[in-house]
Amino acid sequence: MYDRRQFLKFTGAVSTVFGFAAAMPRSLAAMVRKAPRSKPNVIVLLIDDLGYGDVGAFGCEDIPTPNIDKLAGQGVKCTNSYITNPPCSPSRSSMMMGMYGQRFGKYGMARGLAIPDDKPTMAEFMRDAGYVTGMVGKWDIGSRDQSPMKRGFMEVARRTPAKDKTAFICIKQDGTEGWRTEMDGDRMVEFVERNKDKPFFLYFSPLAIHSPSRNAPERLCKRSMAKGKRRALAGAIISVDDQVGKLLAVLKKNELEENTLIYLTGDNGPNLAEGGSAAPYRGGKGAGTQQEGWVHTPAIVSLPRTIPQGTIYDGLMCTLDVYATAAAVAGKTLPASCDGVNFLPYLQRKKQGDVHQRLYWLNSDPKDPEHRHLTAVRWKNWRLIKDKTDGSWKLYDLKTDPREENDLARDHADIVADMSKHHAAWAKTLAPVIPTGTKGGPKETGGTIPIGYGWLFTKHRLTSRGIQESISR
Repeated sequence: MYDRRQFLKFTGAVSTVFGFAAAMPRSLAAMVRKAPRSKPNVIVLLIDDLGYGDVGAFGCEDIPTPNIDKLAGQGVKCTNSYITNPPCSPSRSSMMMGMYGQRFGKYGMARGLAIPDDKPTMAEFMRDAGYVTGMVGKWDIGSRDQSPMKRGFMEVARRTPAKDKTAFICIKQDGTEGWRTEMDGDRMVEFVERNKDKPFFLYFSPLAIHSPSRNAPERLCKRSMAKGKRRALAGAIISVDDQVGKLLAVLKKNELEENTLIYLTGDNGPNLAEGGSAAPYRGGKGAGTQQEGWVHTPAIVSLPRTIPQGTIYDGLMCTLDVYATAAAVAGKTLPASCDGVNFLPYLQRKKQGDVHQRLYWLNSDPKDPEHRHLTAVRWKNWRLIKDKTDGSWKLYDLKTDPREENDLARDHADIVADMSKHHAAWAKTLAPVIPTGTKGGPKETGGTIPIGYGWLFTKHRLTSRGIQESISR
């Protein structure tokens, strides 16, 4: 591997002997100037309620997403990527811990349930691996005292005050109104500019495209061909795409594109009430939680010159894998508690097949709405799901029947038996459910980010007991 310090030492010695330092060839000078850092940056873009059918690179035709499409063009489009613990709070908690949420009792929303204190979050892991860790956007993870500042993030953008409890229209510091997603994008650019000379881990989790999209500015909505209620959603999606464009521009400006791993996906399927689409699959948030579109989201991975550009990976993978992949990029051993797998060798075609042979779902919190209860398995082309009304298993071949209209359970009893057996074995490894509102269980709210302007920074000092944090505001 190229070592910049050794190279400088060598060229310095040679120039002293031969006296040609001032005449060093331009190619060598450029080599010194552009030598890559040993640790690539890592950026996770987790978009709220992003549907598989709402991104141009995945087949959407009425909403333009040129920047997300560009990201797909310089990376790998992952067509079988999953959320193992929908919806938002469990999805984020499991991804940040790199493990099925059921391993710490989170079988449903359970907003406010603590994430494990004895296991590192992805942010804590990356911080301790020498990265500057930053977060912009929505948290919705852990208990009330588990804010992002206390679980590994060194730089956290404050939540800008909203206007009249409106989610997306905010009041800027000068008193004017601003669109939250665009302001979040500006904070993302600030973080990159501030830390461009150090390895960094950035978690960008905008509230968009979560409802209500009805407040999306007309200047955004009119850029799409979407109709009806989908038109406002389109404005929100376009806004997210614009922020991805800002990110790509600041990385290019600072020559960081080839040394930055970017992972983009959604926290669960689309909001059907706002016109979101999971096409070619059915389902999503609301009435479609039993269908494939609720857990199957678009995913893109980019790391130019390390993974092939403009390619497609069809293997099974999930959001738990980003922790494992970040650990591999950082050159550190993955914690034993993690269920994820480093997906880079699969995207590089060094390994063949699926990242995970099987993926599992068991949303069964008795305090959760029944329509969100979900028991399912994914293996090869097959999706096995338990019917909530009679407890029977239904089997679908997603390759030939993505809309899940033809139950093949009777025709393939052997596959049903095998998949259900593996699900039962997996379920035995999990912790008991901790329902919302029970004694010792979660409250209704979790960790929060203070409202205000600018950034929160944490200062770290190493003690005999490890790294401790104090918040500087």
